[in-house]
Amino acid sequence: MEDYEELLGKLVEKLSGPNVSEDVIAEIAKKATTDEKTIPVGVSNRHIHLSQTDLDKLFGKGYQLTPLKDLSQPGQYASKETVIICGPKGSISKVRILGPVRARTQVEVLRGDTFKLGIKAPLRISGDLLNSGQVTVVGPKGSVELDEGVIVAQRHIHMLPSDAERFGVKNGDIVTIVIEGDRGGELNNVAIRANDKSGLECHIDTEEANALGMNSKTRIRIK
Repeated sequence: MEDYEELLGKLVEKLSGPNVSEDVIAEIAKKATTDEKTIPVGVSNRHIHLSQTDLDKLFGKGYQLTPLKDLSQPGQYASKETVIICGPKGSISKVRILGPVRARTQVEVLRGDTFKLGIKAPLRISGDLLNSGQVTVVGPKGSVELDEGVIVAQRHIHMLPSDAERFGVKNGDIVTIVIEGDRGGELNNVAIRANDKSGLECHIDTEEANALGMNSKTRIRIK
């Protein structure tokens, strides 16, 4: 926090020349302070995390994912590979695999997807898979039937412990966030996920984003 205040002070000092009005300086300072209190948004579509065992079954033994795009969370990426997920009533193709591989396979779907697939998927924090939804995953070399592992992800905010201290929250807290804009509003039941490997970002799914007019340029604040 001290580094931020020092940087802001230097910026104001640099701009305090004879041709810069006090109103302009005040507006810059106000915007910088506001940005310091807001959090960027990441909008997630349906996707899947695979274990190496299931990746082998779907793409062949020893298969390695091909990174396509780095994600905001350190070390994570969207891969070029996609799969099909199937339920009793239908299927959804081109479901993106996110890497790297995990200990357990997890499918994160939208609430609307559950009706198309004909499955039940509980609202859960990532990793909480006990008695979660069932689905069949199909790849180019085989398929995997998941007895559990399908969830609708609870909206959450990733942050470092230092961020949590700055925002006055702690890991596991449930907060309300405020979204500005023409379709803005408030969202309750947002989980705080604070650890040393997180990048500051609020994660919501595309259904929530569309309802409130949010995108990857949106910034939110904790109420």
